[in-house]
Formats: sequence, structure tokens, C-alpha cells
Amino acid sequence: DALVESQTYNAELINLDLSQEEEKDLQKLFLEMFLADAESFVRAQNIFKYSHYDAHLREAAKFIYEYANEYKTLPDVEMVNAKTGADLQSAADIDPKHFDWFLDEYERFARHKSLESAILASADMLEKGEYGSVEEKIKKAVQIGLTKDMGLDYFEDPKGRLQALKDNNGTVPTGWKNFDKKLFGGFNRGELNIFAGGSGAGKSLFLANMGCNWVLNGMNVAYITFELSEPLVSMRIDSMLTDIPTKEIFKDLDGVEMKVKLLGKKAGKFQIKYMPSGKTANDLRSYIKEYEIKTGTKLDVILVDYLDLMMPINKKVSPSDLFVKDKFVSEELRNLAMELNVIFVTASQLNRGAVEEIEFDHSHIAGGLSKIQTADNVFGIFTSRAMKERGRYQIQFMKTRSSSGVGQKIDLEFDIDTLRIRDLAEDQEYQQFKKQSSTIYDSLKQKSKVSTNKPKDIDPTKGDTVGKVKATVEGGKLRQLLNELHSDEEQ
Repeated sequence: DALVESQTYNAELINLDLSQEEEKDLQKLFLEMFLADAESFVRAQNIFKYSHYDAHLREAAKFIYEYANEYKTLPDVEMVNAKTGADLQSAADIDPKHFDWFLDEYERFARHKSLESAILASADMLEKGEYGSVEEKIKKAVQIGLTKDMGLDYFEDPKGRLQALKDNNGTVPTGWKNFDKKLFGGFNRGELNIFAGGSGAGKSLFLANMGCNWVLNGMNVAYITFELSEPLVSMRIDSMLTDIPTKEIFKDLDGVEMKVKLLGKKAGKFQIKYMPSGKTANDLRSYIKEYEIKTGTKLDVILVDYLDLMMPINKKVSPSDLFVKDKFVSEELRNLAMELNVIFVTASQLNRGAVEEIEFDHSHIAGGLSKIQTADNVFGIFTSRAMKERGRYQIQFMKTRSSSGVGQKIDLEFDIDTLRIRDLAEDQEYQQFKKQSSTIYDSLKQKSKVSTNKPKDIDPTKGDTVGKVKATVEGGKLRQLLNELHSDEEQ
């Protein structure tokens, strides 16, 4: 891309029949127009570099730049000529309408000069094999430009901006209704979502299940694994999509094939790719671009299993320094998600301190706060032996950037045979308990009614003994009912 950009610039010079002298005249005109319009200089100050100018104008450009920074105003043409020996002319009589053209031309000039410098400076890096540094330098040069986007006027069109947000970057449901409800609809494109769990907690299962939910909804999904092989991940997904238990898969290969192919006709694309650990965000970018070019398929979802097994692009970081390593990796993955405008979900390991815990916090994430600070949503995966026997997983909302779900928990149903994780009716057990408690409460209300026939309850010869006996009996029933209620709660 850098070479193409440079060649394009050279071709433009040839097409415009610009000689070296004419190129110098153009640079001279740039300085003259800057001196004539302080506003243009201020707008272009972030990309103005005196090193871009030819030798005979470099001193003049440097003087203008330093004078403006020190005195907060531009020097006169006469001052620049007297100080540097440049032969600049006044451009005060130029029509102000031409300054838009001038800024466009100057932006292109600054970008091409930066690109030229970056290419020349990259020669030594290429000899040393520092390709990441070369890429970063070239990328910065190509991205040079004026800030023309002034942002969004909040009061201008409230309905329009909300509708645009809904249409272009609305939330994408995960397929688990109670989970989506806590996130105000689901995940957003361009965000980094992390599922954190201990070893064997089910991180890969969650990523695969989410992939199944999305692909059945017609979305195109790429599952990139640094741990499990492509055939093993595929076999798990076979079971999830066909509802055939994993232990029965090899007993009915024809049936599995028929079901998978039928689903494939209605579903989106589902690509599974194994990469060795130690890959970077650039490796993912290259693979995704290559896949989209070869297949003509635009990906909607990228699942990465998992973040901890990746390395930064070009930062010389010790693998043992997890905080710094994961900080760079998570930032690069989030940038990639924004660049590709996809749903991006990955996983991370919980540290040893989380083994005996039933409730997770930020200190339980391996590598510390660096990933949590960068991620948009972080979820803890919790299960126990008893929960697995009952077919339950619990998701703990550790961080949510676009909702108020932090600190909340939901239960999901887990089918141990097909490895499928499904939505569980919200607070199902609580609803059953609530129904029982309501029945008991109604019973208590009926038995606690005060009688208005006081003479029938009190024997005049025995005072209120009968009333006391009756109260004792009712009290015993009340205690019995409360004990039953307490017993139900424990169960």
C-alpha cells in the first residue's frame, strides 16, 4: 500500500508535468498562503513539518513554525525574507475561496512527504527484520491528514442520530434472552467482549455456543482457536447444532452429515481456523482480509480462543510481564474490532485466586486490570460440580460499558451431552419458590383473621382460657408453616 501510494504521488507529478522547479514553486506558494491566512496555518499546524520542504525553503518554514509557537502569531513576509533570505511574496490578494483548495493540496503534500520519509527510514529496519516497526511507521504516514470531521452536534437531530445508531450499530442479540436483557439488547460491533473463566470452566464452549447462535441467525462467523484443533472444534459444533450427543456422533455419520448440510443451506458462514499460539492482531487481520477476498464473504463475528495466548504486534515485552503484554494485545484487538466493524468475542484465564471463590472481581483476572480497562464487557464464568450435575452455568457481569448490569448474575442451562448452552427461564427456581410462598402466605392470612364473635370464643366461667388455648394452637400451626417455608428456602 505504501509503495502504491508513493507511486501514485510520483505519477501525479508526472501527469501534472511538474518539474523540480515547479515543485519548489508549489512549496513556496504553500508558505505564502500560510502567511496570508493565520486560520489556515492553525488548521494545518498538526501536520506542518519544516523537514518536508526543500533545502532552500526549509529555513523559512522552520522560522515560521518556531515564530508562531513562541509568539502565537505569524510573522510578516518581510520578516521571513529578512531572517532567512527566502524570496516569498505576499498572498494577501488571493481570493479566500482558493484556501479550501490550498488545504486539500497541502494535506496531500504532507502525507506524501511523510510517506517518503517513512519508506527511506524503513530500509535499516527491514534489514534487521523489524517488520512490525516498518508497518507502524508506514501506517502513521498514510493516516496523516487534517481534522475535517467536527464531530456530532448533539442538539441538531436527536431522532436522526438515534435512528442511525439503531440501524447501523445497533446491538446484536447473543441468543440468550436473559443475558441480552442485562446488556440492553446484546453486543455492539467494534467492541471487545471477554469471557473469563478458570481452567476447564468452559471458555471454549461459550465461544462455540455463541458462534452457533449467531450462525443460525444468518451471520458470518470466524472461530479462531490457538488451543484446540479444527476437527475437534468442528465435532463439538456438530453436536451443538444437531442435538446429537458427542458420544453418539461417530455412530451416525450419515445422519450428522445430513443435518449439518441442511442447516448450512439456511445459516451463515462458519469458518474455523487453528493458529499456533504467539500470533498477533496483525496475523488475525491478514487472515481475515485473505478470507474475505478469496470467499467474497464479509465477516460479522470473530471469536478468538483465546486472548492470553496472543502476543503484541511490535512491542518488546517479556511474556512473563502479563500486565503489559495483555494491555497491548487487548488494545490491538479492540482496534481491530473497530477497524473491521465486527462483533468481537474472546476469552481470558482467571488466576489461582479465583479457584475457591464463588464470586469474581477484577483481582481474579490473570494479568490484572489491563484487559478489563480496555474491554467493553467482561463476564465471569462460574460453575461447580453440583451445578454441572444440575446442568447449570452462571454468568457474572464484571464490567459492562453500555449497560447497568455490573454485579448481576444470570443462570444458563447446559446440556452435558450435546454441550449446548441455552437460555434459562429467568429466576426459574425463584418463581417456583415464590409460588409456594404465596400459597403459604395466603394460608396464613386466612388463619390469622380476627373473629368478631368474641362471646363464642370466651367461656365466662374460665375467663379467656379458651382464647389462649386457641391462640396456642394457631401459633403452633404458624410455626409449622414457617418451618416448612424455611425448609423450602434451604432446598
